Amino acid sequence: MATKQQQLEAPSIPSLGYPPEAYERRNLNENNSALNNYFRKVTSVLGSLFGPKGGKFMNNPYGAFQDSTDQVAANTTTAYAVTFNTTDFANGVTIASSSRLTVADAGIWNLQFSIQFTNTTNASQDVDVWFRVNGTNIDNSNSRFGFAPRKGVGDPYHTIAALNYFVSLNATDYVEIMWRPTDVGVTIEQYAAGTTPTRPAVPSAIVTMSFVSNIT
Repeated sequence: MATKQQQLEAPSIPSLGYPPEAYERRNLNENNSALNNYFRKVTSVLGSLFGPKGGKFMNNPYGAFQDSTDQVAANTTTAYAVTFNTTDFANGVTIASSSRLTVADAGIWNLQFSIQFTNTTNASQDVDVWFRVNGTNIDNSNSRFGFAPRKGVGDPYHTIAALNYFVSLNATDYVEIMWRPTDVGVTIEQYAAGTTPTRPAVPSAIVTMSFVSNIT
């Protein structure tokens, strides 16, 4: 009942036709057989869907995006949107204008992010990270992350800011991750792949969106 992509196949509605004017056992048997076959398929689909591993057949909307560039703040009095230039996975979530996580379906969504911050200054710094929907701040969505001073010249302090947040969205709404540092020496930074040992590159920002419920 499942394709190679683990999607359940909807059973075809049986074609019963019109009964004859006079009773015919053959016609009754054919219709009963078609209905029997149909309900067996329905039972099989429901059994697979509601079984212990039924989640693998669900086609829930989701999106995963990352960025491979450094992101800087020109000043400390402006709110900046975290941007993304790479789509890893997308099913009902798209990126618009580099920062707008746009959903196709209304409901409750789980937004998760990790941002690679760097402090190049000689003092402790903070950065605020919060969310906007359609350009409007979400009340009480701000988080403040604190960074130690740099370790030395050319050796900044590094830290990851990460959390998840549930947000209610309508179809075609978009959500953005905003940030503002206490000093422009705090940046969002990417790092190239390393050697000895070989290790992956560090994206400057990663974000995922997962559909939770259509009840808002």
